[in-house]
Amino acid sequence: MAVGALLAPLVEAPAASAAPRADEVRHPVDHVDPLIGSAGGGNTYPGATLPFGMIAWSPTSTTGDQTNTAAANGYSYDTTRVRGFSLTHVNGAGCHPGAAGDVPIMPFVGEVDSSPTADTKDQKYAATFSHEKEKAEPGHYRVGLDSGAAADLAVSERAGVADFSFPQDAPARLLFRTSNSLNGSENAHIEIDRERHKVTGWVLTGAFCGRRANGGENNRKTYYRLYFSASFDRAFSTVGTWENDRLSPGATTADGGEGYLTGADRAGRGSGGYVGFDTARDNDVRMRLGISYVSLAGAEANLRAEIAPRASVADVAAAGRAAWDRRLRAIRISGGSEPRRTAFYTALYHTLQQPNLISDTDGRYPGMDGAPHRIERGQTAQYSNFSGWDQYRAQVQLLALLQPEVAGDFAQSLLNFARQNGGVWDRWVHISGATHVMTGDPSAATLATFYAMGVRNFDAKGAFDSLYRQATVPHPDGLSDKGCPGQCEGQRPGLAQYLESRYAAQDACHCWGGAAETLEDSVADDALARWARLLGRTKEADELGARGGYWRNVFNPRATGTAGYVQARNRDGSWVTPFDPASDRGFAQGSAATYTWMVPQDVQGLAEAMGGRDKAAARLDGFFHKPDGSWSVRGGDPLRYDPTNEPGIHAPWLYNALGQPWKTQETVRQIVTTVYGTGPKGLPGNDDLGTMSAWYVFAALGLYPQAPGRAEALLTGPLFPRAVIAPAGQRHALTIDAPDASDTHPYVHAVRVNGRPHDTSWLDGSVVRQGGSLSFDLADRPDTGWATDPGRLPR
Repeated sequence: MAVGALLAPLVEAPAASAAPRADEVRHPVDHVDPLIGSAGGGNTYPGATLPFGMIAWSPTSTTGDQTNTAAANGYSYDTTRVRGFSLTHVNGAGCHPGAAGDVPIMPFVGEVDSSPTADTKDQKYAATFSHEKEKAEPGHYRVGLDSGAAADLAVSERAGVADFSFPQDAPARLLFRTSNSLNGSENAHIEIDRERHKVTGWVLTGAFCGRRANGGENNRKTYYRLYFSASFDRAFSTVGTWENDRLSPGATTADGGEGYLTGADRAGRGSGGYVGFDTARDNDVRMRLGISYVSLAGAEANLRAEIAPRASVADVAAAGRAAWDRRLRAIRISGGSEPRRTAFYTALYHTLQQPNLISDTDGRYPGMDGAPHRIERGQTAQYSNFSGWDQYRAQVQLLALLQPEVAGDFAQSLLNFARQNGGVWDRWVHISGATHVMTGDPSAATLATFYAMGVRNFDAKGAFDSLYRQATVPHPDGLSDKGCPGQCEGQRPGLAQYLESRYAAQDACHCWGGAAETLEDSVADDALARWARLLGRTKEADELGARGGYWRNVFNPRATGTAGYVQARNRDGSWVTPFDPASDRGFAQGSAATYTWMVPQDVQGLAEAMGGRDKAAARLDGFFHKPDGSWSVRGGDPLRYDPTNEPGIHAPWLYNALGQPWKTQETVRQIVTTVYGTGPKGLPGNDDLGTMSAWYVFAALGLYPQAPGRAEALLTGPLFPRAVIAPAGQRHALTIDAPDASDTHPYVHAVRVNGRPHDTSWLDGSVVRQGGSLSFDLADRPDTGWATDPGRLPR
C-alpha cells in the first residue's frame, strides 16, 4: 500500500465559498507551532500526531525522577532532558502526571550494563538536548541529543516510522521502557525476535488523575492495554531485558509493572528491553511501528494498512503534513500578522487533536466492559478521550462546526461506551476507562450541542433516551463517596435528593460541591430539554426545561451585605456559612465569584436575580477590572476572571445579553492580545483537550457558542479581515468579512447577514448550520447603540 493511502480517509468534498483573497493563507500547516503551550502550564506536547490520531509520538522529559515527569503531559519546554519518546499522549490534561505517555523508546549511546529501571534519577539512561537541535511540525518531530544520538519521527493515524541515528564510534542501543507510562503501570511485557528483527509487547495501565489528593486513590486502577509491534531494517548486534534492578543480557522476554504511585513506592520497579546495532558502516537505524488497543495482530495490521514497507520518515511526514493542511483548511483566514496567524492555526491544530481514534483499521476497539467490540453500522471509527467538563463549553462546538462527521462518530462512541458501562455515561473518558474526573453531566450537554448544530450520524434517539434515563433514574453509584470530591463515581450524584430539593445539598450530594453540581446539572438539563424539543418529545422538554432553572435555588440574593451570589445549601435549606465570594467551598476548581456567572442558558434570569441588567453589567465590570479600573484578566485573583480554567470562560460574552455588547468586544480583545500569544507560554493554562485553544479560535472569528445545547452564536469583533469557515464534507461555507479588522478597530459598528442589516449581537443557529455571509463594520471606538434593543437581546 502506498504512503499516499494515508490521505484516503481524510479526503473530503470541497466546500463552496467565495473566491479567495490574495492574502488568504494557502497552507495553514505552515503557520502551526506545536511548541505553543509547552511551557507555563499549557501542558501541550510537541511530538508527531495526526488529526484525531491514535499515536502521538513525543518526548518524555525528566527532572531527575523516573516516577515523575517535568510536566503533566510528559514534556516541558523548560526541561531539556529526556528519557524516551512515548507513543501516546493527551493534549493539555491537567492532572500531573497526565494520561498515557506509553512505552517510551530511548536511543542510548553506550553499553547497557545495568538495569535502566534501577536508574531511578534518570542520570545514566537519559540525555540532554538543546532547542536549537529540535524541530516540531504537524505530524513530524525530530531532535538531536547531546549524546550524539538523534530521533526523527513521523506518523500515520495508528503507526509511525522513525530514524534513530548514532555516533559511529560508540555503542548504539535502543531502550524500550515498556512499563514506564506517565502514571506507571500494572504490568508490561516485551519480546525480542532476533531472527525477524522485531520487538513487540504491551503495557497494562490507566490511573488517570490517580495522584490527585481529592479522590485520586480511587483511580489507581488499570483500564486499558496498549500493544506495539516494531520492526527494524537490520539485525540486532546485541539484545537484553531487565526486570526491576536485574539486567539480563541476551534475554529476549521480560514482564513487570511499576504500580501507580511515585517516589520510593515506585522507584526501581518495572521492566523493559533493549536492542543494539552495529553502526560502523551505517549509523542510521530505521524502525517501523504500529500500535493497537485490541491486540498485537491489530498493531501489525494497522502498520501494514497505513505505512508502506519502504516508506521513509520524509514520505510519512509529507503525507501527515498534507493531512493536517487539509483539516486546517476548514478555516481559511486572510490578512493578519504572522504571529496572529501562528497563534490562530496552532490553536486550531490543538482543537483537532482530539477526540482520538481507539479503533483499529478493521473496526475493532476495546469496550468499557473490558471486551473487544466492533464499531456500529454506519460508524466510521470509535473515538475516545473525552474531557467533558472542559470540552462542552467550546471545543465540542468547534468540532461540530468543522468536523461534523467526526462529531457524530464521537457521539456514537460515547453511546457505545455507556451501553457497555451499564447505561452510565462517564464525564471523563480515557481510552476505554471511566475515570469520573470533575463534576456535572457534560455528556448530556455535549450530545445535545451536536444535535442542535446539525450532527445526525449517530443514534440520536437511543442516546437521548439513555441520557434522559441517567438524568431521571437514580443509580446506586450516586450515593457513593468513592473518589470524592474530585472523581466521584456518581454521574448524577445524589439524584433522588436533587430531584426532591431541586438543588444538590452540600451535606448530602456525594459530589465535589453542591453549588457547582447544581449549576452543572442545570446547564445539562436545559441542553437536554432543547434536544427533546427538537426530537418532538414535548413532555420531556417541559420537565427538563424547568430543571434548567434550578440554578435559582442556589442563588442567595443576600449572600453578602451588598450582593447576591451562588452559594451552597444544606439539605434542610440553610445556606452553607460562613460565606466568602473568594472561597471554593461548594464549588469545583473555582470560586463563588466565578461560578455565579455560570448560567449561560438563562442570562436574563441571572440579571434579574442581580437586580436588573444594568446592575449585572456593573458587577461584570468588576469581574474584569480591579477597583482602580485597570484590567484583571490574567488570573490569580479569586474574585475576578480566570482565563486558565473553564467555569468562567464564557463570561466575556455575557455583556451581549446585558445590552452592552461593546464591552464584550473590548474585553475579548483584551484577553486575546494579552493572555494568548505565540511561543511556549502562548496558552493561559491547561489546554484541556483543546478547550482553551477553541476559545481563542472562536474569539478570533468573532463568534462564540451562546450556550450548550444550542447552535446560536454570540458576536464580537473579528481579529482577521476575512475568514471562510468550510465544514468538512459540506458544500456550504460561512464567510466572515471584517475589512477594517486591526488592533485599533475591535468595536462593532454594524453587521450584515447575507447582505441584510443585522441589529442583534447574536447569530441564529441556522446561519451556523447552513452557512452564508457575515459582514462586520468595525470601528476604533465603542458604538453604544448597536444591538442594544432590550427586546432583541440574547436569551
